[in-house]
Amino acid sequence: MLKPIAISLTVATALIAVCAAFSQPPVDQTPSQTTNKVTISVKKTSATSGKEMFASYCATCHGTDGKGDGPAANALRTPPTDLSQLAKNNGGKFPGTHIVTVLQFGSELPAHGSEQMPVWGPILGRMNVSSPQDKQLRMANLTRYLETIQVK
Repeated sequence: MLKPIAISLTVATALIAVCAAFSQPPVDQTPSQTTNKVTISVKKTSATSGKEMFASYCATCHGTDGKGDGPAANALRTPPTDLSQLAKNNGGKFPGTHIVTVLQFGSELPAHGSEQMPVWGPILGRMNVSSPQDKQLRMANLTRYLETIQVK
C-alpha cells in the first residue's frame, strides 16, 4: 500500500522540480551554494525534430505515443490530454493553430490542457536566444509531429 504512494510522491516531486526548472532562466549553481537554488539541466534537442522534442519534453506526461499515459501522468491532478485524438475530437481536422497557441501561451481550459502543463513558448525561446526564429521553428515542428500521431 505504501509503495504506490511512495512512487507517486517521487514522480510528483520530480515533475515539480522539472517544471520549476523550466519556469526560471538557467542559472549555474550547485546545492552547496548559499542561495539553496538548484537548477535542473534539460537536454536541448534539435529544433528540426518534432519527434525528438516530443520524446524529451512531452512524453513524461503524455506518454511516448501521446495517449496521456506517461510515467508522470498519475501524479497530476488533471490527466494529460490524449494528443493522438486531437483531430478526431476536432471534427477530423487537426487543430494546428490551436496547438501552437497552447504551446506559446498555455491553456486555461481543462479540455485543452491544464494549468499544470508548462507554457512551452518561453522555454523553447530560451533555448537559442540569438535566433528568435528558433522558437517558432520548434513549435511548428512539434505541432507537425503531433499531426503524425493522430489516430485514423
